[in-house]
Amino acid sequence: MKRLIRFVLICLLAVPSMNYAAQAAGNGVETLAKQAIIVDFDTGEVLYEKNADERMPTSSMSKVITMYVIFDALKKGNLSLDDTFLVSEKAWRKGGSKMFVKVGDQVKIEDLIRGVIIQSGNDATIVLAEGLAGSEDAFAVALNRTAKELGMSNSHFMNASGWPDPDHYSTARDLSKLALAIVREFPEYYGYYSELEFEYAGISQGNRNPLLYRKIGADGIKTGHTEDGGYGLIGSGEKDGRRVIVVLNGMSSMQERADESARLLQWGLNGFKKVKLFSQARHLDTVPVYLGTRGDVAVRAEHEITMLVPKLMQDKIKVDVVYQSPVKAPIKQGDKLGTVKVTAPSGEVKDIPLVAVHDVDELGFFAKLIAKSRLLTTGQGVF
Repeated sequence: MKRLIRFVLICLLAVPSMNYAAQAAGNGVETLAKQAIIVDFDTGEVLYEKNADERMPTSSMSKVITMYVIFDALKKGNLSLDDTFLVSEKAWRKGGSKMFVKVGDQVKIEDLIRGVIIQSGNDATIVLAEGLAGSEDAFAVALNRTAKELGMSNSHFMNASGWPDPDHYSTARDLSKLALAIVREFPEYYGYYSELEFEYAGISQGNRNPLLYRKIGADGIKTGHTEDGGYGLIGSGEKDGRRVIVVLNGMSSMQERADESARLLQWGLNGFKKVKLFSQARHLDTVPVYLGTRGDVAVRAEHEITMLVPKLMQDKIKVDVVYQSPVKAPIKQGDKLGTVKVTAPSGEVKDIPLVAVHDVDELGFFAKLIAKSRLLTTGQGVF
């Protein structure tokens, strides 16, 4: 016989819908950005999205994948922060935002990194690309190979800086994958993204990321702007042990970019929390045992789970304990005897094995005969 025991936990435990994006839209979360995505760092859950798979110009947000390749080379020992690269005439002449390197100079890698991240120097990106790959075209090949490895399946890069090109594009979702990888894989270099100012050649420039100045937990990552793509930003921030990645693009002004990105980053950080379910490995039920030295066995969830909880959805959830009853002895601790089904308000279900807390030995030969005889004559056995 299948037994189902249902627990309804009110406010103590909460389970979010896995389809956060749909819920966010239903709850009135919106943005002026043309493309957007918000992702929880630890779980990879998408908290909000809007046209997240729509191809778009990436502008200087492309510099994040350039830095990924540079950081990877540093981590593998193929580069050193104290190494220097030569400034070519191409790099020196490049327009747009600049670090103001001079043709013929040898510039330290660490200075070039700050020139890219803080000053958004197009010239600095070309120096790095040419120094590492020989040419910017060859570096673009490496960028596309890296994008493929990171699962950025809807992206293509033609240059190191994000300079406009019809064949240079990405998506909000792909850029969020890149941001997750930067933070996760290069903690030793990620700190550059939170530096507020860098001076080179007597010229001091502030970090262009407006989130860093708002004291909302932001510590990265990169802004961008082109006429075709509008104003964009890849942001990241942390609060109470949770990190969120935000990608927005297609906004109409710097002020709109600053306000929208701050608002959505704060919503992502403040609107959710992590909750552990079954963290105490408590007994959920006892299951009747057939032909055992004891009549039942305590059961629990096999492991705890951590779930991301929308704070405004801390309502009723269902925890269903499902098993076949009775269970025949012998039973060993850890044996899987059923399933714990955690059902979110949206109806989505997460299954966890239901396991025995302790052993239950099988009855001896004669005791088993007596139990079977009783079952045949009276319908009652030893459980």
